[in-house]
Amino acid sequence: MFHDLREPTTTDSVRQRKGKSCLEACTFPAMANLVTSLCCVVVAAVVVAYAQRRSQLVGRNQYEPMYTEVVLRCGSLDSNASVSWKVNGTDVRAQHRQLGPKLILTQVTLSHNGLYSCFQNPNGERRDTILLHVGIRPREPSVTCRSNTYPKGFYCSWHQLYPTYIPTSYEVDVVHNQKSLEVQKDAVHKNRCHVRFPEVFSSSPYKVNVTAINALGRASTLYSFEESNIVKPDPPERVTATPIRFNARRLEVTWQSPATWPDVDNFPLKYFLRYRPLIRDTWQHVELSDSTAHTITDAIAGKEYIIQVAAKDTEIGTWSDWSVAVHATPWIEDPSPITSTTDGDFPTVTAVIHSKTPPSGQNISASPRHETKTSPIPSSNAPQKAEPPVGRAARLLTFFSPLLLGMLLLLMW
Repeated sequence: MFHDLREPTTTDSVRQRKGKSCLEACTFPAMANLVTSLCCVVVAAVVVAYAQRRSQLVGRNQYEPMYTEVVLRCGSLDSNASVSWKVNGTDVRAQHRQLGPKLILTQVTLSHNGLYSCFQNPNGERRDTILLHVGIRPREPSVTCRSNTYPKGFYCSWHQLYPTYIPTSYEVDVVHNQKSLEVQKDAVHKNRCHVRFPEVFSSSPYKVNVTAINALGRASTLYSFEESNIVKPDPPERVTATPIRFNARRLEVTWQSPATWPDVDNFPLKYFLRYRPLIRDTWQHVELSDSTAHTITDAIAGKEYIIQVAAKDTEIGTWSDWSVAVHATPWIEDPSPITSTTDGDFPTVTAVIHSKTPPSGQNISASPRHETKTSPIPSSNAPQKAEPPVGRAARLLTFFSPLLLGMLLLLMW
């Protein structure tokens, strides 16, 4: 969209004041005269001219289907008028045909979108501006409905399977038991609406009609369903998995019911848990009643696991999507510290020798000095052999033999 952003000139200000005076005069017929009547005519002409000029600057919208022949007409000029065309400020290419004040575009695509302006020759006055939008008429929208807040209500969402490239709006009608139900637009998602259940446990079908509308056409889809077929909770929340101390094959899994489920006491949920180690592709499954905790007892020790949970109404509907995956590893015992001895190390014997009494003149209060000696025990543990008794007698005879010999000689004399 283009806007006239120029600053007002002095002439414009005078015109505005004059126009205001004329309008005031036109308000009081008793004061009207020929001059004021002419003023009113002038003001009206200025307003019309300004509106036309504004329209030329901004451009009028023209929507055309893709891959068709498009004719752009330069205002209400005669068929023999001579004009020139520009698109986005540049001259139109020669391959486009021009027939009098008409510009003919063949096999238009998105590249033809733009602001087309026509100028009357020879003075080059702008006569018309067209904002061309090339698009596709809508097709039947794809519609789905779901109740994640059972039994309060449900929502329906829709989308186009193929883009239309131009603005497309939607109309939604919901009927139950031949009664039209109130439809509330979603505040966040533009292609979604909310409907409250008029009654619970109804076997009558709901009929939802969604119509897509744009400048090139419209298309509708009728979607019919029963209440019990669209109940689908949101996934469980706050899933946690915790290893159990001193149990190398167990994991404690907990979760909470989805916050969007309004009455878990009267409409309880059941749960479906799946888990697997990262080293495998096959899931293990456990279906639970209304419990929000489960202990895995067959985990592989030391292996990381991936765990997810789904929810479902205990009686009707379908399973929710899987929860956000959590990862956990069973408890692993801390390794004990390793101690070792070297084969070459031997125990030592320590001898403590106390010093004698200090000589006079020394400080007696000083602590006694200790000397430490270490002597390794022999590597061999075999006891040492004692000397034989014969060896000792021989040494005695050797010692006393001269004395005995002397005594013998004295006796012989």
